[in-house]
Amino acid sequence: MTGIHWLDIAIHAFNYFILVFAISVMVSYLFLAVISAFALKAYHKKNRFVNYNALLALPDAPSVSLIAPAYNEGKTIIENVKSLLSINYNNFDVIVVNDGSKDDSIPILIDAFELEITNEIFSPQIETKEVKAIYRSKNPSYSKLVVVDKFNGGKADALNTGINISTKPYVVCIDVDCIMDKDVLLKLAKPFLEKSEKRIIATGGVVRIANSCIIKSGKLIKVNAPDNWVARIQVLEYLRAFLLGRMAWSKLDGLLLISGAFGMFDREIVIESGGYNTKTVGEDMELIVRMRRYMIDNNREYAVQYIPDPLCWTEAPESYEILRKQRSRWTRGTMETLWLHKKMMLNPKYKTIGLLSYPYWLMYEYLAPLIECFGLLVTILFICLGVLNWHFFGLLILMVYIFSVMFSMLAIYTEEATFRRYTTLSDLRKLVFIAHLEAIIFHPFTVYAAIRGNWEKIKGNKGWGEMTRKGFDKTNK
Repeated sequence: MTGIHWLDIAIHAFNYFILVFAISVMVSYLFLAVISAFALKAYHKKNRFVNYNALLALPDAPSVSLIAPAYNEGKTIIENVKSLLSINYNNFDVIVVNDGSKDDSIPILIDAFELEITNEIFSPQIETKEVKAIYRSKNPSYSKLVVVDKFNGGKADALNTGINISTKPYVVCIDVDCIMDKDVLLKLAKPFLEKSEKRIIATGGVVRIANSCIIKSGKLIKVNAPDNWVARIQVLEYLRAFLLGRMAWSKLDGLLLISGAFGMFDREIVIESGGYNTKTVGEDMELIVRMRRYMIDNNREYAVQYIPDPLCWTEAPESYEILRKQRSRWTRGTMETLWLHKKMMLNPKYKTIGLLSYPYWLMYEYLAPLIECFGLLVTILFICLGVLNWHFFGLLILMVYIFSVMFSMLAIYTEEATFRRYTTLSDLRKLVFIAHLEAIIFHPFTVYAAIRGNWEKIKGNKGWGEMTRKGFDKTNK
């Protein structure tokens, strides 16, 4: 009887634990969504009638370097560089850092942009791998372009190299495969121009999925929902993350991540903080956390701001294998960042990021997949023992599924009520349809990828995993 008694207690404890965890996830998501809704409304009210072109005439408009690390990007690099050079801004340059590519990226760039080696000398303030050569164009049309060829050291090392070479007070660190909106720098620079008692150390923007979109000469011509299911599901993920997540964290002053694909930084603070960490695969998140920690530790007033406009479009993985590598890497990066900055956990010195952001990321971004996996294994055990409460299990699964669909629908509605980049009924049908399937066909995969990430970290895997791309020339057909 005693064994049966303890088994009953264990079953009830497990059921309540899973129920409470599921409800806490839903409540936290809704809490962030409500804050995002108010923040988005305020943003639109403030910026609806802003003439961004007028910023071009301002004498104190920030000088900016766009730093784009490239590794084996030969298929897309011409279109990508053209996109960066066509940005509507006055005082900026584009620094493409070829990180020891094994493909023909450098010959392609030399031929397309009429590059020649220069004798430029720079003083590195952050230690990086050796630079082989610095190229500039003979063609005045490409006078803003700088191409750096260096030995391979990884994305973080390439970004640090670009930061060293830049002579501008602000740097925009991006993925070279991104297609930028023509007003991207005007919108990113606006917070730096506004009067504020706090020093703006970073701004970030929305990243969207470019798969199946029409892109010509480095410019986004028409937005389409991806034909590929894997890419289409990622559209929903990005809408939820950027519109219903990061907007709220920015409002709460607790943003811990500016996407590595797209962010603008105060170069001086980046250098003082030590630059990108080359020993983590989550260098984008780790840098923001370290910069914020640096400012707080030195009692300096600062702010990190978020721009909700869809300013950057990137090619998403279309195969489960490539996507698995990406998500496993994200898990390892999250683990590394949380461990490096564990001192911040529930530390009132770090205010919102220590008392709210860090615990949230630990529980719902890192531990959630582990808890789900544990719950699945225990459920299988209960089935084998014949003690599973099928009624409770069915209601829990139904509740989670309905919430998942409704939250995705909320993200789609928010997009339609604000930026409305998906304009056709066909695109909306595609997104709504995949929203009903995501929890069934995709969420289990993301849990698996996170578990793989934990296992890879335990084994000591430090690799990035090569992200093979189709290229926009194929994407647009």
